[in-house]
Amino acid sequence: MEILYAPFLLLFLIVSLLILLRVLLFKTGLIYITKKWWRSIEDCFHVYQFFKVPEFNESMQENQLYHKVSIYLSSLASMEDSDYTNLFSGKKSNDIILHLDPNQVIDDYFLGARVSWINDDNSDTTCCRTLVLKVRRADKRRILRPYLQHIHITSDEVEQKKKGLKLYINIGSHEQNRRWRSVPFNHPSTFDTIVMDSDLKNKLKSDLESFLKTKQYYHRLGRAWKRSYLLYGPSGTGKSSFVAAMANFIGYDVYGIDLSRVLDDSDLKTLLLQTTSKSVILIEDLDRFLMDKSTGVSLSGVLNFMDGILNACCAEERIMVFTMNGKDHVDPAILRPGRIDVHIHFPLCDFAAFKTLANSYLGVKDHKLFPQVEEIFLTGASLSPAEIGELMLANRNSPSRALKSVITALQTDGDGRGSLNIRRQWTDNCSRKSTEDSGEHSGVFSKEGVHAMKDFRKLYGLLRFKSNKTSESFDMTPDRKDGQSYGS
Repeated sequence: MEILYAPFLLLFLIVSLLILLRVLLFKTGLIYITKKWWRSIEDCFHVYQFFKVPEFNESMQENQLYHKVSIYLSSLASMEDSDYTNLFSGKKSNDIILHLDPNQVIDDYFLGARVSWINDDNSDTTCCRTLVLKVRRADKRRILRPYLQHIHITSDEVEQKKKGLKLYINIGSHEQNRRWRSVPFNHPSTFDTIVMDSDLKNKLKSDLESFLKTKQYYHRLGRAWKRSYLLYGPSGTGKSSFVAAMANFIGYDVYGIDLSRVLDDSDLKTLLLQTTSKSVILIEDLDRFLMDKSTGVSLSGVLNFMDGILNACCAEERIMVFTMNGKDHVDPAILRPGRIDVHIHFPLCDFAAFKTLANSYLGVKDHKLFPQVEEIFLTGASLSPAEIGELMLANRNSPSRALKSVITALQTDGDGRGSLNIRRQWTDNCSRKSTEDSGEHSGVFSKEGVHAMKDFRKLYGLLRFKSNKTSESFDMTPDRKDGQSYGS
C-alpha cells in the first residue's frame, strides 16, 4: 500500500511546490526580478543597434520626430510597467498623461520583434533630451522603416483624438491677414443621435472610414485625397446635424464658408488656401446663392473651388460638403462625379422616422395613437423632422398630448409648405400645458421668441434629423467614377 500511495504523494508535493512558487513569484514581485535576469542573459547573445532621437536639431529647432515618439510612447500600455513614470494632468481635468522618467526603459513589440526605448537624459552635458531606440541588428532592416511609419500614424491618431475640434467661420475681407475666426466645436450630434435608417448610416460610416485609410490609393490613382458630399432636401430635415455628426465621427475641424461674405472668385480661393488638413469644408444653401446671384462668386469660381487645380493641390485630407434644398435646377456641371462623390437625400418625415423621433424625444416605442398617425402618413401628409421634434420637445412630459399635437399638425399643415402653424400650435400647447399642469414649470414662447429660437437652432444645427429609409440606393459601379448616391 505504501508503494501505491508514493506516486500520489509525490504528485501532491510537486503541485504544492508549483503553487507556492507561483505565489512567491507574483505576490512578492520576484517575477519581475526573474524577467530582468532573463533579459540580461538573453542580451548577451544578441547584437543591438541604437538610434538617437534628440529633442532639438543642430539649429536648435524642435525635432518633430521626438514629439511624435513622445506621444506614441505615452499611449503604450507598457509605459505603466516602467520602474519610474511621471504623471501629468492633460488639457482636460480627467486626462492623465504618462511620461517616461529619465534613464528609464520601455519595451514595445512590432512585427514579432522586441524593441526598447530609453529616455537618455543628458541635459547636464548637452542641454537636450534624447530618446534612444534599441533594435536587434538582425531585425533592423525588416522593421525599422515600417516601425517609424507606424509611430507617425499612431501619434497623429492620438493627437487628433485629444485635440478639441473647432468651428471656423469666414469674416469680412477687410481683415486680409485673418480671414477665419474660430470657436470650440462642441456640437453634441453623433451618428448615434441622428435619425437615419441604420443601413444607410452604416454605409456612410464605412465610406468615411474607408476614406481615412486610402491616402496611398488616391495618390496611386493621381487623385487628390479628398471626398465631397451633397446633402439635399427641404429645410429642417437634418443636413446640418449630419455634418456635425460627420465631423465628430472622424475628428475633423469644420470650416463654414458664408458665400455672402466672399467678394469674388479669387477671395474664395484665398479662403481655401487658409484651411488646414483634417477638416470639413462646408458651404450651405449653395443652390440659393447660385440662383439669387447674391454673391460675387461666379459659377466658374464655384466649379474651380470644387474641382480645380488649386483644389487638387491644397485640398488634401479634406472633406467638402455642400447642402441644397433641391438639385433639380442646379447646373449639372456642379453635380458630376469628381465634384460631388456622394449624393444623400434628406426627405420629409415618414412613419418609420416618426417612431424613431417618438422613442428619442418621448421614450415611447408604441402607443395607441400610432395607428392613427400611420394612417395620416399614408395619405401623403408629412412634416420635417425638425417640426415634429419641436412639438414633441414642447410636450415631452405628456406623450399623449405630444402625439395629439403631431396629429393636428399633420392634418392642418401636413403638406410641408411651412412651419407657421407649427410654431403657433407649439405656443398654444405651451400655454395650455401651463394651465393644465399648474404644479409644473412651463414657459410661453412669443412669436418673436420662437423665431429667434428657430434661427439659433438653424445656425448651429442643433436639431435631430433623418434620411430616407425606403428609397435609398448605393451605387458603387465603375461607370460612376467613384460617384455614389444615397437616397432618392
